[in-house]
Amino acid sequence: MEHKTKTAFPQDFLWGAASAAYQVEGAWNEDGKGPSVWDNFVRIPGTTYKGSNGDIAVDHYHRYKEDVSLMAEQGLKTYRFSIAWSRIFPTGNGEINEKGLEFYDKLIDELLSYNIEPMITLYHWDIPQALMDQYNGWESRQIIEDFNNYARVLFERYGDRVKYWISLNEQNYFVSYGYETALHPPGVKDRKRMYEVNHIANLANATVIKSFRELVPNGKIGPSFAYKPYYPIDSNPENILAFENSEDLNNYFWMDIYAWGQYPITAWKYLKEQNLTPTIHDGDLELLRSAKPDFMGVNYYRTTTVEKNPLAGGVDIGVKNTTGKKGSGSQSGVPGMFKTTSNPHVETTNWDWDIDPQGLRIGLRRIATRYQLPVLITENGLGEFDKLEEGDIINDDYRIEYLKSHIQSIQDAISDGVDVLGYCAWSFTDLLSWLNGYQKRYGFVYVDRDEDSAKDLRRIKKKSFDWYKHVIETNGESL
Repeated sequence: MEHKTKTAFPQDFLWGAASAAYQVEGAWNEDGKGPSVWDNFVRIPGTTYKGSNGDIAVDHYHRYKEDVSLMAEQGLKTYRFSIAWSRIFPTGNGEINEKGLEFYDKLIDELLSYNIEPMITLYHWDIPQALMDQYNGWESRQIIEDFNNYARVLFERYGDRVKYWISLNEQNYFVSYGYETALHPPGVKDRKRMYEVNHIANLANATVIKSFRELVPNGKIGPSFAYKPYYPIDSNPENILAFENSEDLNNYFWMDIYAWGQYPITAWKYLKEQNLTPTIHDGDLELLRSAKPDFMGVNYYRTTTVEKNPLAGGVDIGVKNTTGKKGSGSQSGVPGMFKTTSNPHVETTNWDWDIDPQGLRIGLRRIATRYQLPVLITENGLGEFDKLEEGDIINDDYRIEYLKSHIQSIQDAISDGVDVLGYCAWSFTDLLSWLNGYQKRYGFVYVDRDEDSAKDLRRIKKKSFDWYKHVIETNGESL
């Protein structure tokens, strides 16, 4: 749809940026914090780029005031951050660590002092290691109770000051990377266990949403889904079917549960044929249907193009590019369902991710039409090799162009009728990119460190910092 005049961004649009505790905080064992699975996983040789870890990360734990001051200078309306579960419950359950709660009290109050809306993510992949040791974490239904108890503590502590909450970050990634590709902890390759874990995570998500309704009745909560809209490579009906398969199995399988509490028919039939269906207990589906979110959180970075993949001899899990050497990744698929292929109409990043701003508009329209929910864009950004030039200059025009084109697509989606609540760029400062170390930079603020040394962790504003500041000042009128 082309518009003679585009709809303006709403006056209360939440222009923001985002981060995650393990990727920015550091202080991994300070003030009573217990270890998370990532604190242990990164110590296994070969799991991360050059053995990089979040022990120090970018030291946000000690430098949060400096970081929030920079957020205020940029004019952020909201800052999305996650809480480290093992800072609050060092053993995952049991005794509460008051010093952990106090840190986030201070961060929230600092944000509010500058009129920046805090946005809390309950879970961004860093389950306490103690819960893995006690009962294998997300593989046990015990985690539903422990996660809900943890969430209720946060709702009661911060619910008077925090209006926007994210329940689970990228559930589709933490279950698939943890239990299918083994790229994330616990490093398992077992699709049956993956789907069992995923169903339990769905139940945990629904349970905390119900607690939220009780404890923070005036707030808004939703999951944050890593959304890759799919395209067929062409109009061949077999490739159209592969596209439908990939949407069902990789997108609707999660979003249908969030919005409606039910699994897609064809994806479920596929799981049954492969003996992969999770265990459904009496009352499970009723619980899932009772916990509709207030919005669909979307982490958008790319689209993916697919084609037919035969059941016999078809392509399976491919190789992920974690080095930034363009072309080092390989295609992947699910035999009998789909396989990925290159899209000749888009460019790619050095990490082989399709750069497709129009795909964001397409995805937002699909969500709005299918689910009739507002959308909150909880992540979108470009990870690249930034160069610190003489005079503390970082000319990241490529990031400006990426963000500009995606924000334009958001305005196009709004003009199409989609209700978009806000936009959180990933990320505010540079941070640890889970598997890719510190070389893959996303921030508006450069942090002077690398995989070999924390150096001085100096904060340096990039060219994109001032560009985004102007975007916010003009409420998106001037890009």
